Amino acid sequence: MTNEQLTISTLRMLSVEAIEKAKSGHPGICLGAAPIGYTLFAKHLKHNPKDPNFFDRDRFVLSAGHGSALLYSLLHVFGYGLTKEDLMRFRQHTSKTPGHPEYGVTAGVEVSTGPLGQGVANAVGFALAERILAAKFNKPDCKLVDHYTYALCGDGCMMEGIENEAASFAGTQKLGKLIVLYDSNHITIEGSTDLAFTEDVGKRHEALGWQVLRVNNGEDVDAISAAITLAKDETDKPSLIIINTTIGYGSPLSGTSKCHGAPLGADNIKELRKKLAYKAAAFEVPSAVADYISELAPAFAKAQSEWNKIVKAYKAKYPEDYEEFQVWRKGSVSFEELDSIYETPEKPEAARASGQRILNTIAQHNPFIVGGSADLASSNMVVIKDGGDVSATENGRNIHFGIREHAMGAICNGMYLHGGLLPFCATFTVFSDYMKAAIRMSALMNIPVVYILSHDSIGVGEDGPTHQPIEQLTMLRTIPGIKVFRPADAKETAAAFESAWTGKSPTAIVTSRQNLPQLECTGTDALYGGYIAADSEKETPDVILIATGSELSLALEAKAALMNEKIDARVVSMPCMELFDIQTIKYKESVLPPNVRARVAIEAGRSTGWYKYVGLDGEFCCIDEFGMSAPANVMFEICGFTTDNVVKLAKKTIRTCSKTEAMFVNKDN
Repeated sequence: MTNEQLTISTLRMLSVEAIEKAKSGHPGICLGAAPIGYTLFAKHLKHNPKDPNFFDRDRFVLSAGHGSALLYSLLHVFGYGLTKEDLMRFRQHTSKTPGHPEYGVTAGVEVSTGPLGQGVANAVGFALAERILAAKFNKPDCKLVDHYTYALCGDGCMMEGIENEAASFAGTQKLGKLIVLYDSNHITIEGSTDLAFTEDVGKRHEALGWQVLRVNNGEDVDAISAAITLAKDETDKPSLIIINTTIGYGSPLSGTSKCHGAPLGADNIKELRKKLAYKAAAFEVPSAVADYISELAPAFAKAQSEWNKIVKAYKAKYPEDYEEFQVWRKGSVSFEELDSIYETPEKPEAARASGQRILNTIAQHNPFIVGGSADLASSNMVVIKDGGDVSATENGRNIHFGIREHAMGAICNGMYLHGGLLPFCATFTVFSDYMKAAIRMSALMNIPVVYILSHDSIGVGEDGPTHQPIEQLTMLRTIPGIKVFRPADAKETAAAFESAWTGKSPTAIVTSRQNLPQLECTGTDALYGGYIAADSEKETPDVILIATGSELSLALEAKAALMNEKIDARVVSMPCMELFDIQTIKYKESVLPPNVRARVAIEAGRSTGWYKYVGLDGEFCCIDEFGMSAPANVMFEICGFTTDNVVKLAKKTIRTCSKTEAMFVNKDN
C-alpha cells in the first residue's frame, strides 16, 4: 500500500471511528470523498497548518458540512493542532469537533456550514473578496493577494436554489479562482437522486458560464489532481469538477442511503478494515502516514515564507499601498470624524434617503466598505456614489447581486470572513425572508455583516400585501445575536449605521420608504437601543408610549393630545430592542419604570414580541393581519395608526391598570 493510499485509508477510518464513538454522524461522504480531501490538502491547497490564518492562504469551504468528520480528520492528519482526543469527542459538548463545522471553534474552519448550498455561496464571497483586493493592491511585479478558493459540495448542495443563485452570480462575475469540487455519489437520505434530481448539473453550470471538468473515478487521485490543475489554469471562468464517487466506499453499506446519516456499526467497521487492509488501532495515525505528512510539511511552510518575502518586498517598494493594505485588513471604522452624519435635514426625509447620505459619508472615509443590493439599489438607496461597479471588467465598490437574496447574504458572509472588506447588502424588508437563512448564519458566526432593508412597513402602500412587511421585524428580532434597528428619523438612522460598524454582530437597518419628520428629541441616545424621547411632567407618568420608526412622531402627537386631557405621558423611542435589552437594569428601569404598568406599544408590524415591554395590562397599536393595496396614508388610517386611536388605547390601559391596582388594594385590605 502506497503512502497516499494509506493516508486516504487513515482519513476514512478516523472519520468513521469518530462517528461510531459519537453514535451519530454521516460516514457516507467521509468514505466516498476522502480521496478528494487528501488530493486537495496534499497536492494543491496553499496552506500552512502551523499558521492556519496566514492571509494569502487558499480558502477551503466544506459546503457539505455534514461531512465534518472528514474535515476534522484532514485537520488532524495534516497538523492543524486538532488532537486525537478532539476526534474522540466528536459532536460532544464544548469539543473542537462539533457536528457541523463552526467558524471560530476549530482552527482551519473558514466558515460555519451545514445548511446545504450556503457553503458554495460563501466560497463565491471568498473568491470575490480575493479578486477585489488583488485588483486594488497587486502590482505587476508584486502579487500581494493571490490565492484560490475551493469548496467541496454534494448532491444536496446542487439541489438547493442558493447554489444556482451563487453559481449564476459567479459565472457572471467570471470568478476564475473559484473551484468547486462536486462529490457526486447519487445518493441522498431518501435514496437515489433519481427520485428527485435528474438534471445535468454540468450542462447547467456550463450555461451559467463555468468550466466543467469530470473525473469518472473518485478513487483516482491522479485524475482528481489533474482536474484541479486544469481548473487553476482557467482564469476567466469558475470551475466545477464533477467527481463520481461511491458513498460509504469500502463498507458493506456502500452505494446505499443507509450509510448517509447513521454510524456504520461495529460489525460493518470490521468489514471496512478488512476491505482497506487497515491495521492501525482506532484513532491512531500510522507512523508511515505521520512520516509522509512530515515530508510534505516544509512545502506547506514554504508557501507562507514565500508570501512573507513578497510582503517584505511590497512594503519596501510600495510603502503607502502597504499601509493602506494594513488598514483594509484591520477593517476598523472610526466615527470620531463623522459627526456630520448626525446633522438634521431641513425637510422631512425617508429613512432610506437618510441612509443613502449617511452610507456615502461613512464609505468616503472607509474605502474597504463595499456592497450592493438584490437589483434594488436605487430603491433601497444604497449606491456608493462615484464608487464604480464590481464586475468582471471593473473593480468598483457597488455589487450588483441580481435578484438573488439568499446567495447575496451568504456571499457577504464569505466576503467578510475572507478579511479586508466590510460588506453590506440590501433589499426590501419583506424579501428578507428569502435570505433569512444567511442572516441566521451571520448571527451564528457573530460577524458584522450589515443588512439594509428598506420599505419597512405598510407605508409601502399601493404595492399591496405581497410587498408590505408585517411579520418580518418580529422574524428578524427572534434571531439570536442580531441587532435590528428601525430608526425614526435621520439621527436615529445615523446611530444605526454607527452601531452596525462599531459592533461585532450583524445588524439589520430597517428604513422607511415614506418621508419622516425630523425630530428634535432624537440623537445619539439611540445607541442605547431605547431612550426617553419626551418625558412626562410628573415624576411618575400616567402612561408610557413606546414607539419605533415612523410611529415615533405619532406617539409624540398622541402625547400632546393626552396632555390636553390632563393625562401625562412619557414617550420612549425603541429603535433597537436588542441594544436596550443589554443595558443595565438601572438604565432600563429609568426608561420603563416597573411601577408604571400603563403602556402602549406603537409599531407598524406585528404585536408579537412587544409583551415584554407592555406586559399583560398594556395595549398595542400594531398590525396583526396582512395589509392591502392602498395609498400609504390610507393604509395607516385604516390600520389604526392615528392620534385618536393611540389616545384611546392609552386611556384603556390606564383604566385597566387602575382596576388591577384597586383589586390588589382591596385584596390587601
